[in-house]
Amino acid sequence: MVEELITFSLKNRLIVLLVSAALFGWGVYSVQRNPIDAIPDLSENQIIVFTEWMGRSPQVIEDQVTYPLVSNLQGIPKIKNIRASSMFGMSFVYIIFEDNLDTYWARTRVLERLNYAQRLLPQNVVPTLGPDGTGVGHIFWYHLEAKGMDLGEQRALQDWYVKFALQTVPGVAEVASFGGFEKQYQLVLDPLKMQYYNVNIMEVMDAVKTSNNDVGGRKFEMSNMAYVVRGLGYLKNSKDIETIAIKNYNSVPVTVKDIGTVQMGGDLRLGIFDANGDGEVVGGIVVMRYGENADKVIQAVKLKMKEVAKGLPEGVTFKTSYDRSELIEKAIESVKGTLIEEMIAVSIVVLLFLFHWRSALIILIQLPISVAIGFILLEAFGISSNIMSLTGIALAIGVVVDDGIVMVENAYRTISERQEEITNN
Repeated sequence: MVEELITFSLKNRLIVLLVSAALFGWGVYSVQRNPIDAIPDLSENQIIVFTEWMGRSPQVIEDQVTYPLVSNLQGIPKIKNIRASSMFGMSFVYIIFEDNLDTYWARTRVLERLNYAQRLLPQNVVPTLGPDGTGVGHIFWYHLEAKGMDLGEQRALQDWYVKFALQTVPGVAEVASFGGFEKQYQLVLDPLKMQYYNVNIMEVMDAVKTSNNDVGGRKFEMSNMAYVVRGLGYLKNSKDIETIAIKNYNSVPVTVKDIGTVQMGGDLRLGIFDANGDGEVVGGIVVMRYGENADKVIQAVKLKMKEVAKGLPEGVTFKTSYDRSELIEKAIESVKGTLIEEMIAVSIVVLLFLFHWRSALIILIQLPISVAIGFILLEAFGISSNIMSLTGIALAIGVVVDDGIVMVENAYRTISERQEEITNN
């Protein structure tokens, strides 16, 4: 079989050259399409269900949220395992599917089952799916450098301007904000005044909720004109909250300011983000969508950040905290350098020992073709170009070189001996 293949190749050199050129072109095309990342994605095929119910203890979260969700999610097909954890005000359910299963099919099945499980949860408790990323999806971190701007204003700028802009970048699953204070209106109630006016906390909460609303009416016609009646009731500042009427006390309305004060404060924080020991900062984590090209997504995020920077307040700039593209580019440059060095070294070795440029040319041709075939197989099996796979290709180059030198030297010696026999005869 091998002899027939060699004979066919020698008799059809043009076909062999065309096939080699086609493989090299296919390999170049695969290199452009193959996702590039720094590290291989070895994470499990996992979907996270997150549920928030603030103010409740971990035991209450476990009994009323986590247990009903886990019990109803177990019937989904092709599940390997389900893990869950409950903490103060939050519940996390980790659903592990089989590795060869399509991620978005699994997300659809989980979402269908959550629609049923919603009826078993407390009122106004809504479970949500986590982003369609993986454990190695955190590809880019940034923070805002804003001297003179407090952490609450920085967090508002991040949440309501920067985050929404970066989430439009193709390949980005989520932009998670960190640091700073999430602004909120806080009611500080006086227990003595509440007791005097006979007001409880639930009445205050219901009054504030119902007052922050727009209501629609109907339209009426007057002088050949139609007018739409609406009740505009959205709260705009702390004074609007202070004037909310809670109940009547001796035919006199009791407002919020009669039983307490309203102030602007920050939401409860579970941690802080510090930059190099210089103080707290506000920023975001860009999470890449499953199966995307990390290098292209990072470059697209950087271009978008340049556009977003034009709309930032004066004195506010972006600072990069973590950029995986630097590691990706260094890994690619390392492989390129290794390939060039080995091609030069092999050429010198062959020329020195054989003094035959055609033999050196054979080895130089087979190296790029072998690397191209490697990238073709990477794309065919859905493996990204990362440090592990690129290192494997670099190591394989040495094996190809050794094999090429042995085969060329053996062929050169055999041909020489054959020519000497013919000459002697």
